[in-house]
Amino acid sequence: MSEPGPVILTKSSPTVSLDKHGVTSGLIRVNLKWSSARAAAQDQARQARGLLGKVRASLQTAAVKDADLDLGCLISFTDGSKAVVQALGNAFGALDRSPYVALDADDRTGGLAGENLTINLNERQRFTKLLLFVYIYEGSGDFRGLDAKVTLTSDTGESFEVHLDDSPPQANACAIALITREKGELVVEREVRWFTPQRGAGIQEVIADTYDFGIQWTRGRK
Repeated sequence: MSEPGPVILTKSSPTVSLDKHGVTSGLIRVNLKWSSARAAAQDQARQARGLLGKVRASLQTAAVKDADLDLGCLISFTDGSKAVVQALGNAFGALDRSPYVALDADDRTGGLAGENLTINLNERQRFTKLLLFVYIYEGSGDFRGLDAKVTLTSDTGESFEVHLDDSPPQANACAIALITREKGELVVEREVRWFTPQRGAGIQEVIADTYDFGIQWTRGRK
């Protein structure tokens, strides 16, 4: 018998209860993958015909930059505190202590591993809401053509997918999914809400304010 496929959250079916799928504890891993522009250019270069075509394709490949996407998570706790987990500012988080969410590493290419973030559901009673988000750190003007996809996978193998499609021009960030507690159950809701750069405010701050996280921001680097 084949393994069941992932539950894909769409515009017409945007929510899923983790509890109803038996995901009530353990770890849930969030993986972000996207297309590598440099890998695509290298494939085109290999297929180029003739010496001139190969030289032209090689020069074009050298000029291509991979998009560096950063996956993050905004967290609100039942005690009123807030936190953010992201590569910027080296806020990688932790699983065995607050914020009980951790980013594995900073992937700058969208390669095989992608970016991975883990949520400790054994501490679920501490969470009020969690917002998964992504933004372009460098290398691309917007999300068009990146074919970005986020997959949430539990310890028991249940998986849930959100496709970041229909990006408008200049959208450099996206609120992916909101995880909240409803009547004691953890519910994941597809957002795919796009954001464009704004003067005077970092894109994380704009996203946090939109979802009423009330975080005080300082400049960070990675």
